[in-house]
Amino acid sequence: MNKFSTILGVVIVFVFAACEGPQGPPGFDGLDGLDGQDGLDGIQGQVVEVEGVNFGYDGEANLFSTLITFSDVTDFEVFESDAVLVYRHDGLIDLSDGSTADAWTQIPQNYFLQGGTIQYVFAHTFVDLELFIDGNFDLSGISTDFTDDQIFRIVILPSEFAEASKLDTSNIENVMSALNIGEEQVTKLDIN
Repeated sequence: MNKFSTILGVVIVFVFAACEGPQGPPGFDGLDGLDGQDGLDGIQGQVVEVEGVNFGYDGEANLFSTLITFSDVTDFEVFESDAVLVYRHDGLIDLSDGSTADAWTQIPQNYFLQGGTIQYVFAHTFVDLELFIDGNFDLSGISTDFTDDQIFRIVILPSEFAEASKLDTSNIENVMSALNIGEEQVTKLDIN
């Protein structure tokens, strides 16, 4: 009986080892990983510069706000999962070589004024972006330097890029470099 079990076991092993079904579909080629972002090649982001932004005051809420609809400033499709970053133009700074450069600060951004603190903040959907100036005092009298003719850069980061990247978003130059977007590729629009 022991010999029979051994022979039966060997036959079963040979039968199952010899079984071969139809070949399945080929798998996907592997990624080389050399650039650290495989699978993200071809993902596009966009930077839109919006000039002439004016805020309206809401006395009941004691805040300033303005609404920017994405379809008014770009034909780039924004998805709910995309990350949206906003930077405010702080003016020009003088460089040591005598030239100037634009200074951009990421929102939220605080300003400490004599009457209290104001803060630029924003909220967005995949349709639009609302910018606010909020504060801890009566904002009705703040300088138009904060409310009128403002310049903002809106950066739309695809979710795949935002998730895979360990990007320092506090510096707009880092973000634009990571997206391979030069100054000449920034879409500029004056909404005045």
